[in-house]
Amino acid sequence: MNAIDVKNLVKRYGGRAVVDHVTMTVAAGEIVGFLGPNGSGKTTTIRIMCGLLTPDEGEGHVLGYDLRTESLLIKREVGYMTQRFSFYEDLTIGENLEFVARLYKLRPVEEHVATTLEDLGLASRRDQLAGTLSGGWKQRLALAACIMHKPKLLLLDEPTAGVDPKARREFWDEIHRLARGGLTVLVSTHYMDEAERCHRISYISYGKLLATGTVEEVVRNAGLTTFVVSGAGLDQVAEALEGRSGVDQVAPFGATLHVVGSDQAALEAALTDIRDRPGVTVEPGETSLEDVFIQFMAGSRDNMS
Repeated sequence: MNAIDVKNLVKRYGGRAVVDHVTMTVAAGEIVGFLGPNGSGKTTTIRIMCGLLTPDEGEGHVLGYDLRTESLLIKREVGYMTQRFSFYEDLTIGENLEFVARLYKLRPVEEHVATTLEDLGLASRRDQLAGTLSGGWKQRLALAACIMHKPKLLLLDEPTAGVDPKARREFWDEIHRLARGGLTVLVSTHYMDEAERCHRISYISYGKLLATGTVEEVVRNAGLTTFVVSGAGLDQVAEALEGRSGVDQVAPFGATLHVVGSDQAALEAALTDIRDRPGVTVEPGETSLEDVFIQFMAGSRDNMS
């Protein structure tokens, strides 16, 4: 059974489609990364799926419930973590979780709070004011509040923005632990390393879903060719390559240049004279997920312009 199964979702604001005929499935127990530039429609799509917004068009089910007629039932079985920290900063961690437990009518409150604190490694900080927490600990509190009522689906909207790499790694370890227990996760992110930790990814740009699949499938289906240029005078090489036919991207990577194109023959032709430069080497490289996303962004039209 799919935890999420939606078809042709549309949401308009001011006559413009912020979500434009999005179709998506997420299997139970799967972690799916939801990627795209700012303003691409990720947050609006997530809010539709958790029952906070009603689509203007389209249909579907989340956890077996109808999006249009059973949104209240969806809300009860979904955990939604927003982009912004949304808990009371003048309350302690324990007091915030007690408040959430009462919202969900969990009984006994103290037992649910204590178990959640222990599971998320927050027990020792129970009496610390939420407003004094670092970004990583605020994130952990938000996750604790989202899973306290034992949801079947977790919707995370850029949950690790602004936290350090160690906290991000620990957060993702926790997400995979929850998924092994049967929880389904849809998470929006801008981080390529996080996308690569998902079972599958979906890419949305200006409301339209452009690609979905495993990371390997998305990279392969993009049809891009990448060459790595190394050696002397790479600034001049980059300047020479910009705008050439067949060259879609030129990006510095450490002491090398990544040169990317969608037409392999044209790209190789564009690099012919570069190969002949003294001290410069041109070798085939691996196309990265970032290369693919930059290509998607370059080829998409802003629906708000």
